[in-house]
Amino acid sequence: MLCSVVSKPYNLGRMAELNLNVDIAPYNARQLRLANPVIVASGTFGYGDEYPHLFDRNRLGAIVCKATTLKPREGNPQPRIAETPNGMLNSIGLQNMGVEAVIREKAPQWYTWDVPVIVNIAAESIEDYAELARRLDKVPGVSGIEVNISCPNVKCGCIEFGSSPESAARVTDAVRNATTLPLIIKLTPNTSSISELARAVADAGADAISLINTLRGMRIDIKKRRPILGNHTGGLSGPAIKPVAVSMVYQVSGAVNVPVIGGGGIMNAEDALEFIMAGATAVQIGTANLVNPRAPIEVLEGLEAYARAEGLKSIREIVGIARS
Repeated sequence: MLCSVVSKPYNLGRMAELNLNVDIAPYNARQLRLANPVIVASGTFGYGDEYPHLFDRNRLGAIVCKATTLKPREGNPQPRIAETPNGMLNSIGLQNMGVEAVIREKAPQWYTWDVPVIVNIAAESIEDYAELARRLDKVPGVSGIEVNISCPNVKCGCIEFGSSPESAARVTDAVRNATTLPLIIKLTPNTSSISELARAVADAGADAISLINTLRGMRIDIKKRRPILGNHTGGLSGPAIKPVAVSMVYQVSGAVNVPVIGGGGIMNAEDALEFIMAGATAVQIGTANLVNPRAPIEVLEGLEAYARAEGLKSIREIVGIARS
């Protein structure tokens, strides 16, 4: 039987002399305080239970599990991944076990961990988004929800809702009314005005904004004279999109008063610092996990080393400093 969740403190006292703590839902009564700003992004870290032999996952600020839908999904046809210069294209198509299996099989594990787990949700209708939020609301082990309205790899849903401020706000409002969990909205870069989109979801009840998701792209096999990906197009990620992502974090952090979580091409601590100085309260590590599974820990250690070298008492001292 499900019961109401009481927020747990997550390793907040690990380093008395250097405070890396961040709160990515300061206006939510349940809050979402992290021991540090390093989060692993949805889709690149599974459900968090595949990595214990590589590093202690409890050192992370948070884990975002792979996208979850109401019903299980098989995903897009193969091939689903193609390399590009300084990046990769993926067209996984939201393959996942479905929300009931996540609640039954994964959440009980998460509840025993010392790192918060955020569930990324995706749907084809506003009603389904709200239903996903309702089912997850009081599940022990679920610390927050990231709403995916920006995936370019499915034929309906997700990016359709994130393409305009009005539709993005409707999804946000519906999910907000279905849950008291900290609510993060993940935005698409495939829009004409990222700031307008961000303001709309913040006004509709988002506790934080995550950006950016992948850019839509394609590769052609010149021998076969056909698209390489089975779904033809996919989402471009990796270092190639970092300048776009940093720019959008800079724009959005100046347009809203809720925390911004930045990501897109972060491979090391220097990349993460760019996002933080642009205005990100926390950062997400995505594609880097696929080429270097220890990347999140290396980013964290690099942030710690930078903060100590600069004589910082808190990482929050440099959030948005490039804006001043």
